[in-house]
Parts: sequence; structure tokens; C-alpha cells
Amino acid sequence: MQPTATVLVYSDDANTREQVRLATGRRPAPDAPQVEFLECATPAAVLKELDRGGIDVCVLDGEAVPMGGMGVCRQIKDEIFECPPVLVLIGRPQDAWLATWSRADAAVTLPVEPVEFASALASLLRRKSALSA
Repeated sequence: MQPTATVLVYSDDANTREQVRLATGRRPAPDAPQVEFLECATPAAVLKELDRGGIDVCVLDGEAVPMGGMGVCRQIKDEIFECPPVLVLIGRPQDAWLATWSRADAAVTLPVEPVEFASALASLLRRKSALSA
């Protein structure tokens, strides 16, 4: 497994980005790589970073303004070749169908619950690692 993984975190809310960092810690699970975060506050910044490459997983805030993470997810799944796995943060459990519409690989509710979030992120990192091997 690679020594570090780069996780892009998109949210216009610095508190949400902090919740993601704190829930992940240095690594989301013992068998997952250490994580480095790349934070973006705008959809344009997300696209710019994905075009650069090197992103292992995206965490997108479905409640972000001006464009929610589900809209960003659908766009990047259409536009980015070999788009990394996406974890969408949703406002309520009933929004899970929207996460499916956006083609997100996983979804967890806000506020970030550390155990649930870390488990979902670790699962996506493992899957990404298995596909790369």
C-alpha cells in the first residue's frame, strides 16, 4: 500500500473541512495509508486540483454553496478521466438517493460522525489501492 494518500476536501465551510480532518486523523484505519489533505473552498479549485492529478479520494460537502458537492460529484464523474472515488457529505439520511444520482461512491451524513466517516473513507482508500495494484 502506498505510504500516503491525498484526499481532496471540498466545502465552503472551514468547520466542515475541519470535521473531516479531525474524523480522519493521520489515517482512517490501521490498514489504510496515512492521509494528506488538499482543501478546496470553490468548485473551480476542485476542478483545477483534479486536472493536476494525484488525488486518491474526494470528499465533497453536499451542503456547500454556491455549488453543492452532489452537483460537483456528477460533474467530475462526467468530466474527469479516471475520476477518483467520491465520498459525499449529505445533510440528512433521506438525501442518500441524491448521492446515488450524483454517482458518489459513498455518502455519510453531516455533522461528521468520526467512526462512520473514517470507515467510509478507509473503504474507498482500500478500493482505490486495490484497483491501482
